[in-house]
Formats: sequence, structure tokens, C-alpha cells
Amino acid sequence: MTALESLGQVAPAYRHRDKQVIPGPLLRLPQACLKWYDLAPAEAPVPGEIQAQARAFLTRPEIADAWAGDLGFVVLHRCGGGDFYFLLPCTWRNENELWESVFALDHPGAEFRAFTFATPHRGTFCVWELGVVWHEQQAWRRFLHSAREASAKEAYLLDSFAGLV
Repeated sequence: MTALESLGQVAPAYRHRDKQVIPGPLLRLPQACLKWYDLAPAEAPVPGEIQAQARAFLTRPEIADAWAGDLGFVVLHRCGGGDFYFLLPCTWRNENELWESVFALDHPGAEFRAFTFATPHRGTFCVWELGVVWHEQQAWRRFLHSAREASAKEAYLLDSFAGLV
């Protein structure tokens, strides 16, 4: 058996800290509705112009059509305190599956682009994003246990998370 000392290494200089989740207005698309979350260090929140750019990007028909008929959520994650952002639209499909698209913005002034992975074993959600995902999993679970009528969908869309992760 491999010695535990050689597994799961975290760089000695790494210092973990919390980030702030701030819910935003729903993203109402012609055929979908997604909750919105900004995720960033408390001292370096997502700038309004970056959020506006991300929302505009997701409303482009060639992008938004991917979520036709879906409910879900979006995480706009300011990575570190810098100018790199992940844009993660996630939707519920096949009753109980979370589907995700991954886009990135390398720096202000650039355009959002699809983020691709070089290997089949790849990153999914980081420890901060998982805070939002956990809340959303619980909210969707409550929805699945409901009668799933329009009022239950509205309740799901109003059930947002704010706080430290």
C-alpha cells in the first residue's frame, strides 16, 4: 500500500482562505432560467462590467440554445484575486443529473471562450464552487420531492445561497 505521506500533496506555501458567494439576478433566457452566483475573494469582488459581459455572453443564441428547456444556475468565479474567471453554467437534466459547461475569461478586455481539458481525468468543481453546488443539489432535491408544478419551480429559483465558502 502506498504511504499516505506521498498522496494528496498540497504545496507547502499554499494558504487556503474563504471566498464570498453573492447571488445575482436570475438569468432569464428565451427558453431557460438560471440562478446567478458571483464567487470571489471578499476584498476583490467580481466587477460589474465582468458580470455584465458574462451575462451578455450567455444570452448569445449560439450559447443559450444549449440550455433550452432547462433550469439551473451559473457560477462566475473570480479565481484568486486576479483577472482570470471561470463561467460555469450548470443545468439539471434527466431528472437528477447536473450538467456543466465551462468557459473562461483570461483577462479584462478578452472574450469568454470555451475551456477545454487535455486529458479525460480533469478538474470539475473547486472547493469554493462546491459550496454553491452543494446548496443547489439540496435545492434541486427539495424540488424533486415536490409536486414539481410552477410554484415549486419558482421556489427553486428563489432558493439561493449567499455566504462564505
